[in-house]
Amino acid sequence: MQPFIIVLIVVVVLVLFMMFLMLVTRYKKCPPDKIMVIFGKVGSDKEGNNRSAKCIHGGAAFIWPLVQSYTYLDLTPISIAVDLKSALSRQNIRIDVPSIFTVGISTEPTIMENAAERLKGLKLTEIQDVAKDIIFGQLRLVIATMNIEEINTDRDKFQEAISRNVEGELKKIGLRLINVNVTDISDESGYIVALGKEAAAKAINDAKISVAEADKNGSIGEANAKREERVMVAEAESQAIKGESKAKAEIARTRAALREQEAEALKLAVTAEKVQAAKALEESYVAEKQAELTRAAKEKATQEADVIIKSEIEKRKKEIEADAIAEQSRRIARGEADAIFAKMEAEARGMKEKLSKQGEGIAKLVSAAGGKADDAVRLMIADKLEQLVSEQVEAIKNIKIDKVTVWDGGNNADGKSTTANFLSGLLKSLPPLEEMYNMAGLSLPKIVAPQKEDDKEEEEGKE
Repeated sequence: MQPFIIVLIVVVVLVLFMMFLMLVTRYKKCPPDKIMVIFGKVGSDKEGNNRSAKCIHGGAAFIWPLVQSYTYLDLTPISIAVDLKSALSRQNIRIDVPSIFTVGISTEPTIMENAAERLKGLKLTEIQDVAKDIIFGQLRLVIATMNIEEINTDRDKFQEAISRNVEGELKKIGLRLINVNVTDISDESGYIVALGKEAAAKAINDAKISVAEADKNGSIGEANAKREERVMVAEAESQAIKGESKAKAEIARTRAALREQEAEALKLAVTAEKVQAAKALEESYVAEKQAELTRAAKEKATQEADVIIKSEIEKRKKEIEADAIAEQSRRIARGEADAIFAKMEAEARGMKEKLSKQGEGIAKLVSAAGGKADDAVRLMIADKLEQLVSEQVEAIKNIKIDKVTVWDGGNNADGKSTTANFLSGLLKSLPPLEEMYNMAGLSLPKIVAPQKEDDKEEEEGKE
């Protein structure tokens, strides 16, 4: 059952992926220089009739597979040269009207549908031929309704009539008129040339009359101007003399006032200059003071920073050195402790081994003494007897006697001399061997020390 579910999931994923690819590939974007024409089943209009096509300029649309398809119409402008000859005007005069028309497919919704219906599948040259035929017919119609004078002189009216008639017919096939340029107008009979000559002659005559009138007016005006000039000159001279006097007086007053004003202005200027100089000097002193304070503060901050940084560096250096010394001490201490521990451990092991061997030796010694501890101790003391005697001798070995003075008056009661008694007392200062044994709770063997009478009796009593 599980493999079937996996296969089903794979199939569903593939179907969804194919649908996604279909949606992506069927979503079409319309370039700005084209019109996208969607045809097939595109819906119906307001009256309920099926639409032949749907036109989109800009944007995008989804093209349904099987029921819809699409194509593009090019919006590139088409230039059409119309060399119209022998067109009959309203005056029955045939004229030649060479012109250039620029047309293109319209982007208005209703006109785009006309272009889709009538221009779909046509090349630009074929569209150009269709439009050219329409322009020829409408241009002849416009010329037939106008006089040559209107056509020749009022070009704006002529082009407006052409645009109105031609564009109305072009819209029927989905085109619009972009521009009309009438290059020149001529006729076979020379009527237009004659009109030009007439206009030129009239213009020349009008110009000549204007020149003669101007010359006449110029002569009269010149005489009047000279008369008025003499009168006005005399009046002007009279007025000039009066004005000159007044002007001189006014000039004198003006110069005096000017000098006064200049002096006042100079005084104010000097005062202002000195005030400004004083203010500038004061400001410079204040600025210098502030600069000195700032410099002192900066130097102080720099010195403090140097001292602090040096102190911090020295402190950090000492801390690092102290840490290093402490670490070294700790390591040395750990090493010494480890050495002492190893030494003590070795000594303990040696002591343990020594005591263990001593115990074994004592046990063997007790066993050799027949199991009697006292006899074993005696054996041990007898073994150390030579060393004990040597130690006693060492006690008085290094005693130096420079001089001994003995006052001897005779024999003592026990028959010894004073000198003998001195030596005997000196020897008695050493611990007796027998007493050392007795302190240990033992007694010397009979062969070494004869027993006293009390000891003999006690020993006999024990027996």
